[in-house]
Amino acid sequence: MNLSEYFQNKEAEIVEKIRQIVEIESPSYDEEGSRNVVDWIENELRKIGSTPNIERIYREGFGEHLIIRTLSSIPYPLSPILLLGHTDTVHPRGSHEKNPTRIEGDKFYGCGIFDMKANVVLMLEILRAFDELNLKPKRPITILLSCDEEVGSETGRELVEAEAKKSAYCLIGEPSANGKVKTGRKGTGWYELRTHGIPAHAGLEPEKGASAILEISRQIEKLHSLNNPEKGTTVNVCTIKGGTTSNVIPENASAEIDVRFTSMEEANRIQNELKTLKSVDERVSIELLGDINRPPMERTEGVVALFEKAKNIADSMNYEFGETQVGGASDGNFVGALGVPVLDGLGITGNGAHTHNEYILVSDITNRAELLAKLILEL
Repeated sequence: MNLSEYFQNKEAEIVEKIRQIVEIESPSYDEEGSRNVVDWIENELRKIGSTPNIERIYREGFGEHLIIRTLSSIPYPLSPILLLGHTDTVHPRGSHEKNPTRIEGDKFYGCGIFDMKANVVLMLEILRAFDELNLKPKRPITILLSCDEEVGSETGRELVEAEAKKSAYCLIGEPSANGKVKTGRKGTGWYELRTHGIPAHAGLEPEKGASAILEISRQIEKLHSLNNPEKGTTVNVCTIKGGTTSNVIPENASAEIDVRFTSMEEANRIQNELKTLKSVDERVSIELLGDINRPPMERTEGVVALFEKAKNIADSMNYEFGETQVGGASDGNFVGALGVPVLDGLGITGNGAHTHNEYILVSDITNRAELLAKLILEL
């Protein structure tokens, strides 16, 4: 039996396993949910004949990261292939009532199914296929499933970088973009700008006050002038807060700033500009919090070569397979910054990530499983 026949025969079982893992709610910061989903994954791994090594890493306030390791089939192993994913979702408990797990036609709906629990199942089923078909990858396989990717990888980043440094390639089960893999991602910076003014009665003596809201509005104009669409750099103020009540000159205000960039040169330019902001009204002080969160994942020669390998496999399957570059970041950004070739967005085709209309296409499950399995065997 070949891989194509294997996954086609297993489709109903894979669909059921996807349903099971999706219905284990595991929003970010939910320790119990994280533990429950890792319990489920470990139980599935124990059913594989040559059970891989399993390491659970607890982080207080977040949950459990999971590292799964398999051995090489050759005496002197090559560097591993890192399969990267996450078990946390953006959906708070109870969200399944708005998007119940169900199949309608070819669409398999569920909270977190596209981003990215269905693709966690895909990784496990590929290990099972290798075991049952007695297929031996040349390289060891490391699977790292973090529990805080959706909230910036505060505790997962160190694990991602540590495993990436040991690895020859990284394949990421994040959602595809209309079926296309992601060969480039923008980096991200998250900042908060705070202004501190002088309160005063707005009717009796407004001249004694210094408005924090007026100052931050002036700063927002400066921030938006930093955009550079030609270089793919965006600076956007996404939330603002300020003031205490309607008849007081506002003492405090704040703005959250989202920064995206395609190169570290642009990231450093924006960061330097932010750190040198000065008040228009000298009576108002400025405070900047935040930093660069993720470096860009650039489309390097290594990334292109890895994509071409995958594309050749897809062509042999008569399976449409393309690439794209996107503005959103993932843990793949950390890996790419270390010079490791990365293919991101290898997940099952679907849509609606982070919404109550999230789904995958049942018809794409076996295609993605076969493609990813064959790519691992070729590397």
